[in-house]
Amino acid sequence: MLLVAGLVLALGDPLAVAADQVQRDGTRIKDVTTLKGMRDNQLVGYGLVIGLPGTGDTMRNSPFTEQSLRSMLDRMGINVDNTLRARNVAAVVVTANLPPFAGRGARIDVSVGSLGDARALNGGTLVVTPLMGGDGQVYAVAQGAVSVSGFEAAGDAALVAQGVPTAGRIANGALIERELPDQFRDMRSLLLELRNPDFRTAVSIADAINDYSLARWGERTAVERDFRTVFVRQPERISPMRFLAEIGELAITPDTPARVVIDEGTGTVVIGQNVQISTVAVTHGNISVRITERPFADQPNPLSLGETVVLPDTEIEAQEEGGQLAIIGGADLQTLVRGLNQIGLKPMGIIAILQAIKTAGALQADLVVQ
Repeated sequence: MLLVAGLVLALGDPLAVAADQVQRDGTRIKDVTTLKGMRDNQLVGYGLVIGLPGTGDTMRNSPFTEQSLRSMLDRMGINVDNTLRARNVAAVVVTANLPPFAGRGARIDVSVGSLGDARALNGGTLVVTPLMGGDGQVYAVAQGAVSVSGFEAAGDAALVAQGVPTAGRIANGALIERELPDQFRDMRSLLLELRNPDFRTAVSIADAINDYSLARWGERTAVERDFRTVFVRQPERISPMRFLAEIGELAITPDTPARVVIDEGTGTVVIGQNVQISTVAVTHGNISVRITERPFADQPNPLSLGETVVLPDTEIEAQEEGGQLAIIGGADLQTLVRGLNQIGLKPMGIIAILQAIKTAGALQADLVVQ
């Protein structure tokens, strides 16, 4: 007990010590894990945006907009017998994320997207819209002016558009009306879920928490359950919030898988640090073929009965660029990149080379093609 007390006194402020350790060592636990059960909940609702400058839905092509407008006016005591032809109203779908532990009366951001054939939502205002969860209960109510970053300007012979004018956002546009059940205060056992599941990372998290809790409270509080979760038991002499705040600042070195990610659309190649390539010889050359059409007119002789005809003249030129043979193989990322740079490849060439090396069985990593 005296030894444990001495260690606690030596620690000083636990949060300050953990912060200093992060600066020296690596990544905080709270940056690579999440608490199981502490997540967002998605909300959705259907509403109307009014006040549009003639860019709303056409009632003929969007009958649901007319029905919604009639229902809203009926609830306000206004009877409309004639057919509505307004172009300043648009039907929209409103979405939001309800954060955990959000209290009644708090505000959250909402996103708005057009449902009909409206051209733009610029200048519109969302009318009161209930937002429901997956259980059908109303958890928030949204209303406010819609902020749209895109725009569209059209004339008789030209059209200029930027961004998406039919989608917008309302900052702090929804009020929370119903709270989610909060069982966090009564939880004695906590589960930390890894954002990137890995066996070694899970073991490192459990070891870091046990070293800290053994010096702080004289007991081990964490055990790795699998490669995705770490079970943590809260000590008796501390609250759950303070306990998570202290262990979240502990530093670890997360392990990363050997993976190569390729995006053929943009020519992006991302190579992980642990990627290795067995020694192979690689050459890469490009063949360019140029086809030129030079049609010419064939004139008949004078005073003849012939006709002028157009004859084709095709010129084909093929050129193959010289490929440089290089031996690639390395135990670290720097050696691999240096070997690829020796050939002088462009991004699309690197993608082709990596795919060929993977087919040959020399790429010791997962190849992810997007």
